[in-house]
Amino acid sequence: MGKKFTKFLSLGIMVASFTLLLNACSGKKQGTGNQNKKDSIALITDSNGINDQSFNQNAWAGFKDYGKEHNLKQGKGYQYFQSSSAADYTPNFNQAAKSGYQTIFGIGYMLKDSVKAAAKKNPKKNFVIVDDVVPGQKNVASVTFKSNESSYLGGVAAAYSTKTNKVGFIGGAKSAVIDTFEAGFKQGVKDAAKAQHKKITVSIQYIGNFTSTDKAKSIAQSMYADKCDVIFQAAGNAGNGVFQEAKALNQTKPESKKVWVIGADVDQTNLGNYKSKDGKKANFTLTSVLKGLNVVTKSLADDAADGKFPGGKHLVYSLKDNGVSIMKGNLTSKAWLAVEKAKQQVVSGKIKVAQK
Repeated sequence: MGKKFTKFLSLGIMVASFTLLLNACSGKKQGTGNQNKKDSIALITDSNGINDQSFNQNAWAGFKDYGKEHNLKQGKGYQYFQSSSAADYTPNFNQAAKSGYQTIFGIGYMLKDSVKAAAKKNPKKNFVIVDDVVPGQKNVASVTFKSNESSYLGGVAAAYSTKTNKVGFIGGAKSAVIDTFEAGFKQGVKDAAKAQHKKITVSIQYIGNFTSTDKAKSIAQSMYADKCDVIFQAAGNAGNGVFQEAKALNQTKPESKKVWVIGADVDQTNLGNYKSKDGKKANFTLTSVLKGLNVVTKSLADDAADGKFPGGKHLVYSLKDNGVSIMKGNLTSKAWLAVEKAKQQVVSGKIKVAQK
């Protein structure tokens, strides 16, 4: 798994960075027809939908890459089922199984219970839960990421980029998964501040969900007003509100005075494009902390098609195998050097990154 994962990573990240143009609307109405093929795959989204410019979109990019390589068409070999709310999770799993899809992915920890139930109901189907673990079920593969490690590097990047010595973290819903982002980021800022003989404070707030872009925008507005000049958002679709606020603010400033956003899960550079008050085309995405979900979904789909689905196993992806990573983005040479040094120390085990 590790070699295959690393082989496809760089290409997969590029694919995930593009905005996906999709025609489908309701998940319950998709995937009609009987697949009954061992290489068919289905994706069940959370309520953010397939085009969230984050987690779900990242997974779907892997599906499209898999479909292209295996000469499969959407709806005739691979498909997504979009959930409008949590009430849609179980019906969507049932519909995907009934439609004949062989390997069904639940994207996000909130789908754990539905994955467990669907796997018990359909013992001859393969299921994948991402960002959580379903133990003791032989037809379920569990996938988690050491996002604390990549977020640590995000903290180092923020500490070497801030001019005000105040940075922020905005999380979606408080959960074990987002705890790892917060913990890694705080530790990275702390260690990098110490290395620079500085005192850098971290403001932390949660939105309460992954959908409220308006609330995220409001929180970001308060943080920037409080002199935070770098904000790391780990909030799914809601995180788009942080980018909206940064863009609105930066358009009123000279390019040299801009504030920054650190993206999460996928390359979010495109969300940082803007024109400054002095008329310069610029970008305020400092960097993006990446989760190689697109590569994982394709890799697991390939394994299932080859009859090697890792059912019953818990697969963990980290900095060491490029399962999580960080981009150079708009980091200065000094900041990037510090990030690369920190990465080597984490991979070697010299630095242990907290998970909460």
